[in-house]
Amino acid sequence: VQLVESGGGLVLAGGSLRLSCAASGIIFSIDVMGWYRQAPGKQRELVATITSGGRTNYADSVKGRFTISRDNTKNTVNLQMNSLKPEDTAVYYCNANVRRGLYLLQEVFWGQGTQVTVSS
Repeated sequence: VQLVESGGGLVLAGGSLRLSCAASGIIFSIDVMGWYRQAPGKQRELVATITSGGRTNYADSVKGRFTISRDNTKNTVNLQMNSLKPEDTAVYYCNANVRRGLYLLQEVFWGQGTQVTVSS
């Protein structure tokens, strides 16, 4: 299973970016998909998650500014980021809890990361 992210870049404070992530490979289903981020010198932290049923969860720091969505038929997840702040600068990672194989065991996969830089 591979997760490929796209959409990162450089943006001015107050601007917007949209991140996308596509999962490929032999997949039976994906329970939860999400986005995490890691800033220099800091631990990786949760940004937002979404279940296959559409239930979402957001970090307090991004509530009201970021929106996560997914397409279960395409195994994709998106993160719309509005009103970006310099403190949102980080490498953003896509995450998926995938069920596959004979026993449909759940495995966690990560994307390679995409850089988001917000300048003031």
